[in-house]
Amino acid sequence: MFELIPAIDVLDGNVVRLERGDYESVTIYGSDPIATAQSFLDAGAPIVHVVDLEGARSGVADGGLRRALGVGGVRFQTGGGLRTVTDVVAAIADGAERAVVGTTALWDSDELARMVDAVGPAALVVAVDVAGGRARGAGWLDEGRPLDALLEELVDAEVERILVTSIKRDGMMQGPDLELLERSVDSGLAVIASGGVGSLADLEAITATGASGAIVGRAIYEKRFTVAEAVTAVS
Repeated sequence: MFELIPAIDVLDGNVVRLERGDYESVTIYGSDPIATAQSFLDAGAPIVHVVDLEGARSGVADGGLRRALGVGGVRFQTGGGLRTVTDVVAAIADGAERAVVGTTALWDSDELARMVDAVGPAALVVAVDVAGGRARGAGWLDEGRPLDALLEELVDAEVERILVTSIKRDGMMQGPDLELLERSVDSGLAVIASGGVGSLADLEAITATGASGAIVGRAIYEKRFTVAEAVTAVS
């Protein structure tokens, strides 16, 4: 079943969105991530995507945020600052259903293999952030690696699910990169699409690529459509 996954990006305790990952381009949408997450689940979302932006920047994830979500009964996947096997195990222990890893998966295949072994393929999502045909890490600041080579490596590592973001379209609501999604789906991995969704038609186009889900952020906060409308559109 296709998953409509609302995004909750957290910075300084607030629910925010960035444009193209730029920490200088921050819009604040709320001050209670737990209540925001619960409202999305109540509207029909099967799971929420929680990003610890400070953790992503510093490399040190906020376990307190995860535990608060877990205690609150929120079904969530989380990323931001998860760089080691210990980090991933802690995220799952704190209540996350899936741990999302990026930079480590890109550059350290041995550590990625240990992550898969530690929590199992179903509990791990590899973030594949793409610009110019290259998957980027380190907050999109490194030189990256060719996308196709990375996808092959992830298949060999027995990764099951990837989160594919078009960097240029992230937070812009100007439509998803369908070619990128189709290319990623062709790898045989389950693909969660991210970046560019601005309308229900965009979501319908994503489902047509064979992707297994889509993350939606700014379009919900800017009231382009509701979570309930989005869930209906992809059902």
